[in-house]
Amino acid sequence: MAYPDDLLSEGERVVVHKHPHFKMLVLPIVILLVVIAGGVWLAVLAKDSTPPWDMIWLIAIAAVAVLLIVWLFLAPFVRWRTTHFIVTTDRVIAREGVVKRTGIDIPMGRINSVQFEHGLTDRIFGCGTLIIESASDEPLKFDDIPQVEKVHTYIYRQVNDNPYDDYPPDTTQPADPGPQQQPRGRRGR
Repeated sequence: MAYPDDLLSEGERVVVHKHPHFKMLVLPIVILLVVIAGGVWLAVLAKDSTPPWDMIWLIAIAAVAVLLIVWLFLAPFVRWRTTHFIVTTDRVIAREGVVKRTGIDIPMGRINSVQFEHGLTDRIFGCGTLIIESASDEPLKFDDIPQVEKVHTYIYRQVNDNPYDDYPPDTTQPADPGPQQQPRGRRGR
């Protein structure tokens, strides 16, 4: 899903748009499979109960299974789907949430440094944590960014290749003449 163009300023374009890495869905998917398998197993056992208890047990098992699936699978999936990390030509944007939406925009001109870190597990999955140090008090951490090294490079390029933030050369310092050459015929002693 592309970032809505009507939320971008004039001349701004999206360079990177990512959701957190799917690794944050591995545990919810395992839980989904366990709940379904456990529900089917308990339903088979409940069928052997005497009427009307068989139907009561089936309804109770279904209700608990639906509750667990919504709480432990559907909620993390929706959280993953509604979390966006966007790099544009002008800013870094992070948005998350469904009911309570939160977001932050960091102008490229305010970014002081960009770092990434990823441990062994992150390297296996191809993701990592992006750390952006800006004019704010503390660095901002964005976890589970897919292809974190590429995103790091995109941001670095946007910060350093933006023609609007390049400063003219400092004219108060004399230009470096380069290495000094000795006149011919004389050798240094």
